[in-house]
Amino acid sequence: MRLDWQAPLGLGSLCASVLSFFCSEQQSAVSHHPVLPPSYPLAVRNPYLSAWMPSDRVQNLPHAEPQFWAGQNLGWSVIVRVDGRAYSLMGVKNTSASDIHPAIVHRAEFTASHSVFDLSAGPVALTLDFFSPVSPSNYLRHSLPFSYLTVHVTKSRGHDIQVYSDIDGRWTGRPRRSQSAFEEADGLAYYSLTVPTARKYAEANDMALWGQAILASRPSDSSTLTASSGNAAEVRGLFAGEGNLAGVHEAWSHESVVALAHDLGKVDGGASVNFVVGYERDHAINYLGEPQTGYYRAKYPTTSKALSFFLDDYGDALLESLKLDQELASSATAAAGPKYADIVTLSTRQAYGGIDVTIPADSLDTNEVLAFIKELSSDGNVNTIDVIMPAFPIYYVMDPDYIRLLLEPVMKYLDAGRWRLPYTIHDLGSSYPHATGHDDQRAEPMPIEECGNLLVLALAYVRATGDVSWAAQYTEIFKQYADYLVHNSIDIANQLSSNDAAGPLPNETNLAIKAAVGLKAFGEMSGYEYYSRVGNEHANLFFEQGLGTDDEKTHFVLRYPDRPKSWKTPYNLFPDVLFDLDTFPAEAYKMNDAFFRSKSVRGEYGVPLDNRQDWAKSDWNMWLAGTFGTATRDEFVDDLWAFMTSGKHTWPFSDRYVATSKKGANPGTPILCRARPTVGGHFALLALQGPRSMKSLSRYPSGPGISNQGYGKAEARFRSRIEEL
Repeated sequence: MRLDWQAPLGLGSLCASVLSFFCSEQQSAVSHHPVLPPSYPLAVRNPYLSAWMPSDRVQNLPHAEPQFWAGQNLGWSVIVRVDGRAYSLMGVKNTSASDIHPAIVHRAEFTASHSVFDLSAGPVALTLDFFSPVSPSNYLRHSLPFSYLTVHVTKSRGHDIQVYSDIDGRWTGRPRRSQSAFEEADGLAYYSLTVPTARKYAEANDMALWGQAILASRPSDSSTLTASSGNAAEVRGLFAGEGNLAGVHEAWSHESVVALAHDLGKVDGGASVNFVVGYERDHAINYLGEPQTGYYRAKYPTTSKALSFFLDDYGDALLESLKLDQELASSATAAAGPKYADIVTLSTRQAYGGIDVTIPADSLDTNEVLAFIKELSSDGNVNTIDVIMPAFPIYYVMDPDYIRLLLEPVMKYLDAGRWRLPYTIHDLGSSYPHATGHDDQRAEPMPIEECGNLLVLALAYVRATGDVSWAAQYTEIFKQYADYLVHNSIDIANQLSSNDAAGPLPNETNLAIKAAVGLKAFGEMSGYEYYSRVGNEHANLFFEQGLGTDDEKTHFVLRYPDRPKSWKTPYNLFPDVLFDLDTFPAEAYKMNDAFFRSKSVRGEYGVPLDNRQDWAKSDWNMWLAGTFGTATRDEFVDDLWAFMTSGKHTWPFSDRYVATSKKGANPGTPILCRARPTVGGHFALLALQGPRSMKSLSRYPSGPGISNQGYGKAEARFRSRIEEL
């Protein structure tokens, strides 16, 4: 089968100039830019489209298979044929038994939205560009469950070139039960892989079973496209021998692949082809018993039309991404230095990669857009309040509307009266994608944690957008939870905080701090002076009167009273600084600054969560860093950067890891947590520059009450006060 439809690409020369490299013919160690990450994001768009390349596999990229975020290998290969000789660029495990030779890998790079690998195949230089758009203000673009692989020929002198890519049934989560289908429509060709027997909303090892994995492409103005499916060795061998595919779709098995190939002919200079990989679910979320589908389906209701638009949109999406990548790196460097820029750059796709942006599947009403976030790596809860909370700094910076989109499904449920306990709910469902609430009232109990979180998040949205009407409609709900904090946040019952792995505690100081800041946040948002006054009184009790500190006021204790040698990272102070609430005085921050510069609490890779643990939480440590003077802040950044770049682990950025060897564990080892969207908390230092700091993405105009002006000045005043004391 051959497709001869012609469509202009138009950006090949631009991409080649941006992504080209000097081709060396000698095999050498791969250079990593800006640094060596634990894992490179390849196709990271939502909880079910999340493919990564562990960094220890990059040296052998021609043989290496990528992984799903949870660790399962995925079949995804890229092959180029130059003057009749085939070279594997990625994913062909056994080249020695075929006519496919390994290319030479020279360089690897990541930006906020791209992962780029430079290789040479004989006399030709090539670049693999894995591009997952980050476009939160464009719900259509951001909701599309697809990702680009662009193969750039960056240096060729009249060579005859063909480019090939395939995927296998492992993308479905049940390769032995999968089947393939092929379609030509809207000027493109695409394969879908499904599990026909799967129940709707079923998962296996965190992979979706009820949707369809996608491989798609279409001819460019300089290429023809062919397709085949069947046994992997045979299909790849056909391409290696003939340079095209025969259009044969053999009986499917777990050893099969679906493949597409471009014939570029003679290439003098450069050329580019686009492939698309994806994972699409028609009914994406079960929200209170009603299906939600991707936002994009309002305009592109069929798979072929959505794919056609996605390919059409490549040029605009690319230009936006180049601007975003540059602006983010520049802004982060200005905020806290180049190491901090590396951290937030690697965190960006991951922070958005846990989210689906949806609309009702029946009405397709885009006025009812919602967002759902999965608690990856732990228990898979839906819209967990204490996952939204640590992640919110990235949304505050990129597009604060996401704070509302993530809270709104929860608020609708609470407003319906189906949750009857006096404190707010922990999550909207025990297992993604079932956002069905907890009518049995059995959600994980975190009373102080989630009440404080909800009030702070509501203020974050109002402060960032100026939209007071959204919060106003839920004032009585917020007031109920503020009242709960008034009466229950001094003599605190034994309970969990966000860090449930550390176990429950009574009278945990950090929870008391959260309650005081949460009360102040509600007072500021609602105009009810009473709650601001109570928040200030509680803060006075815990700091000025010393209930939450040791006798010498050198630090906040883990729990009170009479635990003078204990301590915990008091990250819940960050919103007090971010929103300039002045709940706690400057002396409290000065105390923390001195204590956490102490060598006695810092480990090889930072400060553990508390004195009982040897593990740190990267998101909370960046929150805490935002409350320090510049020198201590920079030490925390250095510690997290050292963990990220140590080369001792290959998971997608883990937010929980062993920070110190003091208890006998191996520092730098990640614990449980892979690919969690909570790395959005790494944006805490950028958030101090003001909401909507990424102006290239902003959907909000400047105006009274929502201007960015003053936030950077507020941060400067805060740091000045700390350093003067």
